[in-house]
Amino acid sequence: MALIKSISGIRGTIGGKPGENLSPLDIVKFAAAYGTWLAQKKSNKKIIIGRDGRISGELVNSLVVSTLISLGFNVIDLGLTTTPTVEIAVKAEEAAGGIIITASHNPKEWNALKLLNSNGEFINAEEGQSVLRLAEKENFDFVSIDLLGNYTQDASWLQKHIDAVVNYELVDIAAIKRAKFKIVVDGINSTGATVIPALLKALGVKEIITLNEEVNGRFAHNPEPLPEHLSGLSRAVQKNEAHLGIAVDPDVDRVCFVCEDGSMFGEEYTLVAVADYVLSKRTGNTVSNMSSTKALKDITEKHGGKYFPSAVGEVNVVNKMKAVNAVIGGEGNGGIIVPDFHYGRDALIGIGLFLTHLANSKKSIKQLRGSYPDYFISKNKIALEKNVDVKEIFKKIKEKYKYNPINTEDGLKIEFDNDWVHLRTSNTEPVIRIYSESNFETTAENIARKLMRDINEVM
Repeated sequence: MALIKSISGIRGTIGGKPGENLSPLDIVKFAAAYGTWLAQKKSNKKIIIGRDGRISGELVNSLVVSTLISLGFNVIDLGLTTTPTVEIAVKAEEAAGGIIITASHNPKEWNALKLLNSNGEFINAEEGQSVLRLAEKENFDFVSIDLLGNYTQDASWLQKHIDAVVNYELVDIAAIKRAKFKIVVDGINSTGATVIPALLKALGVKEIITLNEEVNGRFAHNPEPLPEHLSGLSRAVQKNEAHLGIAVDPDVDRVCFVCEDGSMFGEEYTLVAVADYVLSKRTGNTVSNMSSTKALKDITEKHGGKYFPSAVGEVNVVNKMKAVNAVIGGEGNGGIIVPDFHYGRDALIGIGLFLTHLANSKKSIKQLRGSYPDYFISKNKIALEKNVDVKEIFKKIKEKYKYNPINTEDGLKIEFDNDWVHLRTSNTEPVIRIYSESNFETTAENIARKLMRDINEVM
């Protein structure tokens, strides 16, 4: 069905022909390429790995482990864990790198290898190209029997991650306890079903209801935490008269919230709310990708800071955050990056900061949402057939809108007075994403529909 190679890692559907899907041969090849790349850097021989709750997780994990050991690496396996937990562990363990086995928000038939550097951050585009070239050449040098690496398991890192959130200076456990929150969690049949309730208990939340709590990878609904997939959570919040609902994706690097009346807080506003709180304590700059709401810019400037956009992709956001010394950043998909915690999207620290902000505000979550600028983003996508020339499509769209302000740093971002639309190919699916924002929901949707018609006409 699909095999995608990008800065988000090597991602594909399980089964099918090698080279076209994430087959066992492809898994071994790309794991070997990554290990060979690390070996060429003369780094140490320690690699951290972990996986989400996907059905194919154990299969992929065993292939990756065996390949890395065959290259002489000592593998520390965190088992069922989260993407940010592996990122934290890589740096703390002073490992050469790490591999997270997860396809993030993709459906159950997908899996992926997300590749980390020694800082526990995603490798950049140049490094990724080096790994891909090694995979293409298949010039691997496996070690002799006496030099094989070893394998150990370490299930302690989820608790260490939770402890780090609890002890973070801007997380106020006393305030959270006083609020006496009743929270419904959608664990989407992956590691979020165990780690998020455990985090909430550590933060002093007494009443927790967990949906889709069996970690079996058979996702009860589409695992991307978008409004159209969270109707069950919405109903459960209302039925249980909870203060709020929490949804994460399978590898727990994205988080979004549901209000007490079952309405969506809005995944775009997860970062806005957390940034509002952090900026009230620390003056500074913020970063989000250019597909994210302009509400973050409004909030940043209100607190006396400067907002900077980046290209889409966590590594791009992180690089921009470092360049402008941002105190908070992330992506409009519910990804929160707190730089002095670690440079990675992290639902756990996001939840700790959000609940602190909500508790201290003395507002309901619906009232908190009402305190922010009201913009609407329409998120759409068009599936790409094989051999479609996306560059030619974008060239013709650019020509059509040549009299509008256009940014080509990451696909095409076209401005229409106070509104905008962003077109780009996905790093995680064979699609063109079309995101548009306006003060009015119908206007945002109309802009998106117009550009989708334009694209279809060109194709």
